[in-house]
Amino acid sequence: MERMNRQILLNKRPKGFPDESAFKLIEKETPEPADDQVLVKAHYLSVDPYMRGRMSEAKSYAEPFEVGQPLKGGAVGEVIKSNHLDFLAGDFVTGLLDWADHTAVEGQSLRKIHPDAAPITTALYIAGMPGLTAYFGLLYIGQPQAGETVVISGAAGAVGMVVGQIAKMKGCRVVGIAGSEEKVNYLKKELNFDAVINYKESENISKALKEVVPGGVDIYFDNVGGEISDAVLLRLNFHARVVLCGQIAHYNDEKKEMGVRVLPYLLTRSVLLKGFIVRDYRDYFDEGMRDLAKWLNEGKIQYRENIVEGLENAPDAFLGLFRGDNIGKQLVKVS
Repeated sequence: MERMNRQILLNKRPKGFPDESAFKLIEKETPEPADDQVLVKAHYLSVDPYMRGRMSEAKSYAEPFEVGQPLKGGAVGEVIKSNHLDFLAGDFVTGLLDWADHTAVEGQSLRKIHPDAAPITTALYIAGMPGLTAYFGLLYIGQPQAGETVVISGAAGAVGMVVGQIAKMKGCRVVGIAGSEEKVNYLKKELNFDAVINYKESENISKALKEVVPGGVDIYFDNVGGEISDAVLLRLNFHARVVLCGQIAHYNDEKKEMGVRVLPYLLTRSVLLKGFIVRDYRDYFDEGMRDLAKWLNEGKIQYRENIVEGLENAPDAFLGLFRGDNIGKQLVKVS
């Protein structure tokens, strides 16, 4: 076991768009697991937009990160030493771990994964939080019906890709919104989206939407917010459903901007708008994991990973989420 343990700390709370100064890489001695704990060597870290909210002190569904302490996020790793009856050295696990080479963590907070069943990274993607977010958001809130039109913002991200593929399985017409021609081509050619708008190349997103969804929008899966959502919300059909999953366009705002006031419009069209976080559906996780694993094994869900090498590069991988660098799931291979 390595004696020294690299960690990435929250160095300060950023204002606006964060930069590298918000993070600090240090080395400390590798911890010893206490009773009922295990020592996990991280293999891959999940890098997710929601972590930006935890870098501030604002009240939210997750506790803020502490300044001077390691950031934490979803990860997969290998048990190096165990003081918990359910785990042995060599087991592969997933859970919330420090941004570090090693984390001593309560065994009850971990879930075993089986490398022979699927690549271990899928525990952070299709069989993890992004996959489950797509599953419950679309199926439980969106309730798609064959022939309906589904529009997805942030469609080339980890959640958006899965949403689109499930919607296609349900017989829907799927329209994505993404930010580069590479993303547009991937969604159309590899994932068979019916249409994709490159919002960075579109002079008028409302006009572009009118051209690709002339019959209106039945389900809007919103990962982005901002001007894109302003435009989509005004094209909703009667009894449309809005799945409010993320608002990445606003995560770095220092003050909230006033957008289109759409509530009267939603009211007169009997629109359902529901925000959620995936743990709202934790009682149904087994169902979601079963279906997602089945679709993955049957080849009905494709996935793409953007893997950055090296723990020291985790901050830049995180910042890249807000630059739009990634297609699919953003991961960091620790060593």
